[in-house]
Amino acid sequence: MKKCELYEVDGDKIKRKNPFCVRCSSGVFMADHGDRYSCGKCGYTEWKNKG
Repeated sequence: MKKCELYEVDGDKIKRKNPFCVRCSSGVFMADHGDRYSCGKCGYTEWKNKG
């Protein structure tokens, strides 16, 4: 995945598409696996809501 695919430009602002890992601190993106976000560095997983 290219790093430019992790960001979205909205006018004059830049927005992250994926969240940062809460354990590894900012700078480590979590991977989007459809039903969950997962950190490749520490293994932390956040499930998405089905609502």
